[in-house]
Amino acid sequence: MKAHLQPQRATKLALSTLTVAVLAACGGSDDPRNELPAGITAVSATTYPATTVGKGDSAATQDLLTGGIGKTGLGLVTAPAYADPAKPTAAELRRNALYSNYRGILDGTAAGGYGSLYGPNVTAAGAVTSNEGLIPGREHVAVLDDGSGRKKTVIAVQVPDSFNPSNPCVVLGASSGSRGVYGAIGTAGEWGLKNGCAVALTDAGKGVGIHDLTDDSVHQVDGTRASRAAAGSLGFFAANISDAARAAYNALFPNRLAIKHAHSQMNPEKDWGQDTLAAGRYALYVLNARYGTTDNPVPFRPDNTIVIAGSVSNGGAASLRAAEQDRGGLIDGVVASEPVTEMPTSSGYGIEFGGVAVAAYGKTLADFTTYGNLYQPCAALASDAALTEASIFNYIGLAGMTARATARCDGLAAKGLVSGADTAARAQDALNKLRAYGWSRDSDQMHNAHYALGNGPILSAMYPVSYGRFAVDANVCNTSFAAVNATGVPVAVSPTALAQSFATANGTSNGTPVAVVYNDSVGGAKSWQFAVSPSTGVADFGLDNALCQRALVTGVDPVSGAALTASSQPSKAQSDAVRAGIAEVLLNGNLRGKPAIIVSGRSDALIPVNNNSRAYAAYNRVVEGAASQLRYIEVTNGQHFDGFLPFSGFDTRFVPLHPYFNQAMDAMMAHLKSGSALPPSQVVRTTPRGGLPGAAPALTAANVPPFVAAPAAGNQIGFAGTSISVPN
Repeated sequence: MKAHLQPQRATKLALSTLTVAVLAACGGSDDPRNELPAGITAVSATTYPATTVGKGDSAATQDLLTGGIGKTGLGLVTAPAYADPAKPTAAELRRNALYSNYRGILDGTAAGGYGSLYGPNVTAAGAVTSNEGLIPGREHVAVLDDGSGRKKTVIAVQVPDSFNPSNPCVVLGASSGSRGVYGAIGTAGEWGLKNGCAVALTDAGKGVGIHDLTDDSVHQVDGTRASRAAAGSLGFFAANISDAARAAYNALFPNRLAIKHAHSQMNPEKDWGQDTLAAGRYALYVLNARYGTTDNPVPFRPDNTIVIAGSVSNGGAASLRAAEQDRGGLIDGVVASEPVTEMPTSSGYGIEFGGVAVAAYGKTLADFTTYGNLYQPCAALASDAALTEASIFNYIGLAGMTARATARCDGLAAKGLVSGADTAARAQDALNKLRAYGWSRDSDQMHNAHYALGNGPILSAMYPVSYGRFAVDANVCNTSFAAVNATGVPVAVSPTALAQSFATANGTSNGTPVAVVYNDSVGGAKSWQFAVSPSTGVADFGLDNALCQRALVTGVDPVSGAALTASSQPSKAQSDAVRAGIAEVLLNGNLRGKPAIIVSGRSDALIPVNNNSRAYAAYNRVVEGAASQLRYIEVTNGQHFDGFLPFSGFDTRFVPLHPYFNQAMDAMMAHLKSGSALPPSQVVRTTPRGGLPGAAPALTAANVPPFVAAPAAGNQIGFAGTSISVPN
């Protein structure tokens, strides 16, 4: 609790300790001066005064939350148009980035709750209004670098006009996934702005940075494109490759692209926490620059400003990591929805579900992702995992993929990695293996979507490269990245698609416009969907590449079980580099007594709860003991992507997690402001919408009941010794 609300907090700190914390947050000087934090360079400061909906094609018609298009514009399926699609302006790119990042995380349909349970027109108190929800204010963009000129973490501090200097609050919103600086606009951004808080958004060293190796063009910090030479210090990312090496690589592998998260050679995940803390320090600097006076140049400090680190997925991971690393008392509370919790161990704690010990838990992202990438295509053919709705089948690409999934089952069987005399038996064995590796039965029907949309191939290609700090021309596991045509052949990226990619891409190799390419596919390089493995001679989603990526993480050949050697593919040295990078990103479970709420969906197949939220909650209890203030909320029928919910079959089966993120933020603010009790750990029993796939009835509050102050006995999450105990 902050000193200006709870004076006893300040008295608990020695004066010297408090002084150090304040000065560290405000620049490090021995004098009470407002100094730009170390490593940060201010780029721009823009006022967004819009009070009526416009096209949002300039700063004069935009706002902080919606880019000037309001609730109506965010609710449209079609993104706002550019005056010149081939040459979008920085303002247009900002507007469309807000649009795509908002809709990429949330369900933007009225039937899914947009405009009634959440959205720009719904007030902080939950009242549904008829207004567009524009939020005027100022946005300060800065770049954090480590002196190399290559780190380039982007921070955007948004200060709404509703910010109250006498009741200050800051929300730290690290981006989810590999998204850019606006990646948390629909979650931490919307909640913070509506509550009158300054919002410190950051890409945490990820973001949309695409280096076209053919013409040597790059993204600039504002999203526009330029040659690497012309971009200069405003270039966001360029691969660390000489012109000669680039020319040689282009000759062998034309039309390839480098992406920041994978190819920065800096393992950005290791810095997610520090980047989030830096964003908070910059937010205090911005506030002090605006509201400070000669007599009081530093009115906002860690001891008198409420600071909540709150975000989802990778942003939730960054929030937890920042809290663990916060030695200056900057962060007061944490809200992490479906976070990646890179567990340092699976020893010393356990998980019980329905009174039965869970066998597998606490695995790292690289471990369970590369394992899942092997088995998901095959497992998705099991009867328990089936999705039968035609429209979702077509949307997520399953139509026509069954033969390749069957080939994956056959290839796994031939290599002794699954058992069974036919496809049905092999698919069931693959599904059982996933269940035994940390996935729950509740996520069975999500395996289809995750492999068809390429989550396994994308993450298995990107993260080992990032962890190992491999250069773009290393082609680790014979994998590269490029735009592809309809048959998966690498082609020159569309200039228009590249020009708009700051707004349309999510920082991964999901095909918009960068895709994962297997160079060794029989007959020529192909994207993972069409790859023909050399060892099988059939289209099986590149089984050989998936096996190689798995070996990078484990250090052993998945088929033979033999340890990698200097001459193996991949090599021992490559695997050693990957595993060293993984060791750099592990959490320690110590939140330093900070209040925290983790929210996760039980059906999450991307970040399965046994390997993440449940494991972290259990480990934190062991590490912090009675001092732990972590609460864990598990939501039934919740999965990782609210953005999937408009699709046929998902609309009837699953509910959004976003209302629970908002409720958790409300609960955390109430706790920090007035000392209200945190909610106890509990299972929230939701009710899917049901009805006809593709035409589910509208979501109501009854479908997503709130978590409560006194959960029924059958919903209480507790501990049995060192094991977290979750009711079924």
